Amino acid sequence: MRVREDFPMLESRMNGKHLVYLDNAATTQKPAAVIDRMTQFMRHEYATIHRGVYTFSQLSTRECDLVRERCRRFVNAERASEIIFTRGATEAINLVAASFGRKFLKKGDEIIISEMEHHSNLVPWQALCEEKGLLLKVAPINDKGELLLDEFEKLLAARTYFVAITHVSNALGTINPIREIIKMSHHAGAAVLVDGAQAAPHLKVDVRDLDCDFYCFSGHKIYGPTGVGVLYGKARHLEAMDPYQYGGDMIESVDFKKTTFAKPPAKFEAGTPAIVEIIGLGAAFDYLQKIGWEAIHAHENELLDYATQALSQIPGLAIIGTAQEKASLISFVLDGIHPHDIGTVLDQEGIAIRAGHHCTQPVMKHFKVPATARASFAFYNTREEVDALVKAIHKVLEIFR
Repeated sequence: MRVREDFPMLESRMNGKHLVYLDNAATTQKPAAVIDRMTQFMRHEYATIHRGVYTFSQLSTRECDLVRERCRRFVNAERASEIIFTRGATEAINLVAASFGRKFLKKGDEIIISEMEHHSNLVPWQALCEEKGLLLKVAPINDKGELLLDEFEKLLAARTYFVAITHVSNALGTINPIREIIKMSHHAGAAVLVDGAQAAPHLKVDVRDLDCDFYCFSGHKIYGPTGVGVLYGKARHLEAMDPYQYGGDMIESVDFKKTTFAKPPAKFEAGTPAIVEIIGLGAAFDYLQKIGWEAIHAHENELLDYATQALSQIPGLAIIGTAQEKASLISFVLDGIHPHDIGTVLDQEGIAIRAGHHCTQPVMKHFKVPATARASFAFYNTREEVDALVKAIHKVLEIFR
């Protein structure tokens, strides 16, 4: 794909070498279209929103409202009021745990998560269970990193009230059968939150087709800025939930005896929002639409196949996560070499990967490893960069053996 020139950071050098950026599961690089739109807005259009009668405040409000509508189309929500701006997927999950979980879950109720969850979709539910006397159940995975659907179904019970599940594993690349999981969960009477932080950059998301109750993702993983994310929630849930935070612009009326709250989405967006970041997120939506999901899928799938084959031929290298359905990332270990040492040598070769537990310590425990090295690909990566990765891993082997 002829898109690399759109990303200024990809022209950088690291430790004297041309940058090979393969840490896209952590955060993606930003196209000039996003950088320029944010700069243009800050230089010539910036004002606070929802509060001013003057022209620039009205224009800024309109621009942010247009981004909310773009986001509605991005996930195919029914209405723009189902889109809540957050600081990221982590805050979105905490919002649902606090506003939905605290209000509707009662002592003895059950929440199901999976063994492959990011800590952000585990710890909030664990904390809620401790606070309210709920039971947290964990759906297991197999040694390919695939969710065991039969075992998941067995966990569904009369008191299962909520399911929180990742769409794509950040540590394994596994794409979960979300539609089937949601159908099973709804049949059992449970609401479902989908952590889409790793799915949104790679898959076309349709929340109405999935029929999920909540879906969330982060702006910085879809080529937008940090500090902004999205929570989709079905209107009936958002209307019934209590606010997550309290402050300005989320109220209808206030006096010293009683406060009444605005309708969604304002009810969940207390305080001055990340206005510039929201504008940048809108530019990211526009950029992805221009590239097109068909082209993104084709390139990333081809690159994943190429990288999987190339890495599999390296002596002593084991890929962690070999699910049939995967997004474009590969976690791996080298026999006798700690992933941090792999990452350090690759850094000196100009190659940026992630080394660690990827905020998924239960996954590492399942595979009996302390950590993995992870190369994660975007549509701007190339076969030549995969070749550079392979060459650098051979250098790791030379150094440590």
